[in-house]
Amino acid sequence: MASSPDRIVANRLVALSGGEAVRAVGRVTLVGAGPGDPDLLTIKALKALQAADVLVHDGLVSAEILDLAPQARRIDVAKRKSRHTLPQDDINQLLVALAREGLEVVRLKGGDPFLFGRGGEELSACREAGIACTVVPGVTAALAASAGAGAPLTHRGSAQAVTFVTGHAAHGEPDLDWAALARPNQTVVVYMGVSTAGFIAQRLTAAGRAGATPALVVENASRADERRILTTLAGLASAAEGLKGPALLMVGEAMAMADIQTPGDAATVAVFEVQNVSSGQ
Repeated sequence: MASSPDRIVANRLVALSGGEAVRAVGRVTLVGAGPGDPDLLTIKALKALQAADVLVHDGLVSAEILDLAPQARRIDVAKRKSRHTLPQDDINQLLVALAREGLEVVRLKGGDPFLFGRGGEELSACREAGIACTVVPGVTAALAASAGAGAPLTHRGSAQAVTFVTGHAAHGEPDLDWAALARPNQTVVVYMGVSTAGFIAQRLTAAGRAGATPALVVENASRADERRILTTLAGLASAAEGLKGPALLMVGEAMAMADIQTPGDAATVAVFEVQNVSSGQ
């Protein structure tokens, strides 16, 4: 009786008895690179980097993290406002094509792949193409900004809930439940909201959130050039003016706890500002 073909996998080639060697299909791993500080990378993310043949990475991923995979080919698909190196559909197709070449593909994304990272779209594309795809979570910027500033996202008595929202919509202004976000004793964290800070502040105050509510703006969270501006909801627009790096807007009573003193770590160079915290003007 004829035996089943023997499959031997070596260097991603599959040898079929009686036939030619063919390349095995690779896989895609969506990896959260965290907010920038390489020390905040997870061990599982590091292992994925060390096993990668190719890194398809965002522009916000730090060079220190990219250097953890010196063996891997790098493909920069950086996205910036109004300028995309590759459209998202093309990135999806690229991941599938690389995996079909038998490669270990790491899609390296700043923060966490599933928090405003479009990781769900990339996962769906891989599934539809029959490509194995796994996800390694990362420390999202809000957690790093909160921890670094000592301003808890939730805090008994002043923040019973936290909501992550985006300040940027694909077409026009974000369509959010402003009445819900304006309720007191909660923290609202706005990603990609620098250019719409004035609009966001106006909508929140119009929905009933007090202009004197503390607000914290954090630029380049966890990086050496981190900048924190402690202000109020009323001063949010002016606080966000001139910021060039990735920044978060954090609104809520617990933000009053933010540490705006120079940190003890001498290796960290940061700028801390206080703008109208008590006046609400």
